[in-house]
Amino acid sequence: MRYQLPTRLQAVILDWAGTVVDFGSFAPTRIFVEAFASVGIEITLDEARGPMGIGKRDHINTLCNQPNISERFQRRFGRLPNDIDVNEIYKRFMPLQIAKVGEYSTLIPGALDTITALRKAGLKIGSTSGYPKEVMEKLIPLAAKAGYSPDYTVASDEVPKGRPSPAQALANVIALGLDDVAACVKIDDTLPGIIEGHSAGMWTVGLRFSGNFLGLTWDEYSILSSERLNSERQRIDALFAPSKPHYLIDTISELPPVINDINTRLERGESPANNRN
Repeated sequence: MRYQLPTRLQAVILDWAGTVVDFGSFAPTRIFVEAFASVGIEITLDEARGPMGIGKRDHINTLCNQPNISERFQRRFGRLPNDIDVNEIYKRFMPLQIAKVGEYSTLIPGALDTITALRKAGLKIGSTSGYPKEVMEKLIPLAAKAGYSPDYTVASDEVPKGRPSPAQALANVIALGLDDVAACVKIDDTLPGIIEGHSAGMWTVGLRFSGNFLGLTWDEYSILSSERLNSERQRIDALFAPSKPHYLIDTISELPPVINDINTRLERGESPANNRN
């Protein structure tokens, strides 16, 4: 028996907020701002977006360790933030997120048509999220009512170590009965999500405009000039560069041609591990 690289993709592993639902990825960011404010610490929306893609408790911990934010703790409480603060903010974050995730559950325009086309092409649909299971239990049925039901979903707290580790992506490989990680492609709007895909040995596709890096609503995005869009592509491509995605596209609507290109590359014997940008 000898190893043979797959010649076609078997599955796509999709992120949730900023990829399939919640254009602009507003649900988690706005709730981070509210949760910090509830303990007397003001943070901006841009600050809240910084560590996006990792598990939510880790996200809060990362924010607390940022110099500007830890300095606000020092001024407010006469000390730097600690694990007790992180736990308290997370405790306040969770009910807010569960209560409000439904307000940000709208499918991203073009997502459902793209996913339908992927299924018709014989691909399974897996998914991972930085949300914990409690939030996903609220979001999954709302997405299903809108027509989106992935074949499998793994929340950040359902594995020993979340993004950027490969655990969530690999849990999809096992659950979906896939033959090879090289037959999978991970799609995400954040660096941790792309690194998750690389760490799992998958192809990776970064999304420029539907998620965290652009941070606009669909209506705001829709009226941007071509000059502004080109400028944002250059800026966001530079932000994605450290994670080395195999492909960068504007939104999930542009995914089908990428799938075809990856299949062509697999047929030529190319491997995701040897073809990072």
